[in-house]
Amino acid sequence: MLTAECLGELRNAWLPNMTDAGLERLVSLLETGSPFLIHGCFTKAVPMGCLATHLAWHHPRTAHLTLDAGITWLHHIAHLNPATSLVLREWDCRGANDLGLRMDLLAELRQEQNQRSAIDVGRRTACPVAV
Repeated sequence: MLTAECLGELRNAWLPNMTDAGLERLVSLLETGSPFLIHGCFTKAVPMGCLATHLAWHHPRTAHLTLDAGITWLHHIAHLNPATSLVLREWDCRGANDLGLRMDLLAELRQEQNQRSAIDVGRRTACPVAV
């Protein structure tokens, strides 16, 4: 189970800064237990990266980066210190093989996807305002 502090960081700094494509990528990697999703370092070799690196590769401001993409995304996009990020520290300690961690992260990411989908549906079905 994720700590309250870790969940707070995920919800307040990570999720608001994820693109839809980055969110979809993480969900896909976590669901399949992909070997492209690593822990313990930011990048081994493209396309192998940690949570932050995959998000960075799917963000318009950091998509052009390779080895330092995750660090840059955390620092400049999510405004977190990569060395002290609670989400990243939890990921590095427990890793991709920790099924409980993967399920906890997936639950949060899917909830975010559902919220974004509901907002998009609301925008498409809203009645235009007469002027």
